[in-house]
Amino acid sequence: MNELPSRRLVLGTMAGGVLATLASGGTAAAGSAALQTYAPPARRVRLGLNSGWLFHKGDVAGAERAGFDDSAWDSLSVPHTWNAEDGADGGSYYRGIGWYRKRVTVPSNLSGMMLFLQFAGVNQVADVWIDGVHLGQHRGGYSRFRFGVTEALTPGKTGVLAVKVTNAHNPDVAPLGADYTFQGGIYRNVSLHAVDKMAVRMLDYAGPGVYVRQRSVTAASATVDVKATLFNNNTTSRSVVVRAVVTHANGTVVADRSTTAQVLKANSGMDAVQTLTIANPRRWNGLADPYLYNAHVEIRDAASGTVTDVVTEPLGLRGFSLDATNGFTLNGKNLNLHGVNLHQDRAGDGWAVTDADHEQDFALIKEIGATAVRMAHYQHDQKDYDLADAAGVVVWAEIPLVDAITDSAAFTSNTQTQLRELIRQNYNHPSIVFWGIGNEQRTDNTSTNRLLAQLAALVESEDPERISAYANNLGNDAGVAGHAETTAYNKYYGWYGGSYNDLGGWADKLHAASPNRTFAVSEFGAGANAGQHALNPSAPSPGGPFHPEEYQALLHEASWKQLTARPFVWGSFVWNMFDFASDGRDEGGRPGINDKGLVTRDRLLRKDAFYWYKANWSAAPTLYITSRRWTSRTDAAFELKVYSNAPEVAAALNGTSLGKRSSVDRIFKWTGLELRPGVNTVTVTASIDGAAHTDTVTWTLEFGVTHDG
Repeated sequence: MNELPSRRLVLGTMAGGVLATLASGGTAAAGSAALQTYAPPARRVRLGLNSGWLFHKGDVAGAERAGFDDSAWDSLSVPHTWNAEDGADGGSYYRGIGWYRKRVTVPSNLSGMMLFLQFAGVNQVADVWIDGVHLGQHRGGYSRFRFGVTEALTPGKTGVLAVKVTNAHNPDVAPLGADYTFQGGIYRNVSLHAVDKMAVRMLDYAGPGVYVRQRSVTAASATVDVKATLFNNNTTSRSVVVRAVVTHANGTVVADRSTTAQVLKANSGMDAVQTLTIANPRRWNGLADPYLYNAHVEIRDAASGTVTDVVTEPLGLRGFSLDATNGFTLNGKNLNLHGVNLHQDRAGDGWAVTDADHEQDFALIKEIGATAVRMAHYQHDQKDYDLADAAGVVVWAEIPLVDAITDSAAFTSNTQTQLRELIRQNYNHPSIVFWGIGNEQRTDNTSTNRLLAQLAALVESEDPERISAYANNLGNDAGVAGHAETTAYNKYYGWYGGSYNDLGGWADKLHAASPNRTFAVSEFGAGANAGQHALNPSAPSPGGPFHPEEYQALLHEASWKQLTARPFVWGSFVWNMFDFASDGRDEGGRPGINDKGLVTRDRLLRKDAFYWYKANWSAAPTLYITSRRWTSRTDAAFELKVYSNAPEVAAALNGTSLGKRSSVDRIFKWTGLELRPGVNTVTVTASIDGAAHTDTVTWTLEFGVTHDG
């Protein structure tokens, strides 16, 4: 019997197998851990399967068969989506079936190893075959999934992999609806993994099989439980020793412990839990010091002494808490969580983004100075969580329970499965502090509240150390807001009603009414077309064709001033970091796009509001003239507005000094100015941290219109 292919096994159990738990005792490594180094032996093999695919848009009878004629199909590589273009044009987009096929040859030297096929993300339902044999189906467009293929693929021979994908609406699979395009396809990486028959499990909801639980973390010491889930795929029993080793990034050992030998029966599994203590830990401390240890689990055959498997996971040691008065605390110190929401979408590629794309996104998030990211509204690619770990950005990770539910056992089960996948696959990422159980449920009825209560309880059972969260857009005291440990609110004052000056008053009222409640602002923002401009604009129509860049900036100026003055609001997340595809929209002069991003969908333009936050959040020198893209003007009257973290800024118009300005809010203004006909040059200068900085723009007055006062 191979490791069981079901993804529905509860951690620590095995259908048809034997459950055992290895004692947390055993023997500590001899000698001084500080003088030892550890280099994990490479026991696993990963083969990338991204190239050489054939694709057909639409359903085709018999396409799962090995001998099916696919010679007329399109050749491509994954990641791939069939909605990269039609998903962002403001019309309808294809929601249906697509087929992928690929010839896979397993190297002969992998004979005798266990083989697992891994998909990092397929939207939304995927059926997988090898040589016409159905491996299984995965429901959910955002989580990783695996199938055991040891019996389906023979080393040295070629097999035909066929994948049927559909992004059609499915009432049993979340999300049912949301304000973004549901792009179909194999849009993340595909790979084949080979492991020894005695190994850490691969089929525990496609998680790493190693889970490091942080029991306590202080400046003096850190105590962690290292849990390894094992499976013996041999036909005979094996005596096994499990070693847990924590090292610095350079391999220096800081904690090392091994179990005594235990017998693991054939075709059965067990858990090994070991407690390790790290003295004087270097803690993962956000942007200031996102330090990562490595936690290694080594499986050894006791009879032969052979290491059969090693799994290495990141370990960032940190403690955190929420307080209704003082907000979020990391390692005993208050940390203002201010940041952005993130979608997995970009111009030209849709959801089929590469590792380099993810890296560019996080470089921009780092540039703006965000301390937190809400990865909305679904599980993101592992690359994003890795980048957050390395950057020191606190993460809110969530499942795609958006807008509505189906009141059925199938939908409930699928949503719970997606939450388990999210937690187990990402359990070891230190950046993740919040598990989101849902977003903006439109109904506050019995069935919705029952599901949210079940999901909150599931977070508690799977990961009691982290915080469950929910993003609410109903009333402050709606039932849906009462299940997670903390609730945040999507508040679009100044865009979908009210004034952008209302945000602080709303927060004060909520805090006064419920002084023991912890809460955040999970979404706020406004649309902006970087090619549309107006001087001191009033609130535009959200669904209208005119979204001037200047209004978005005004809203964010007012919103951040109100938020930063209220430490009891533990976090705030701008909607959104980047413009993204939402094919049902037609507004702001850009059909198919939600234009609330601080950066355009192609990542080429940072809007004015981006620099407002950079001036407030980042320590990097910032000096930026706003409305710089308003290059062609017909009215001579203008004001000069600059965002900067300098104490003083000087300005000049066409070589004539406009004087200096100081500011207490990082906004510097010169009003009552006039452009001359033709080309005008504006220059601003400032000294920041002892270095001189300059910014210059050129604006042209086209018709020689003068301001008569």
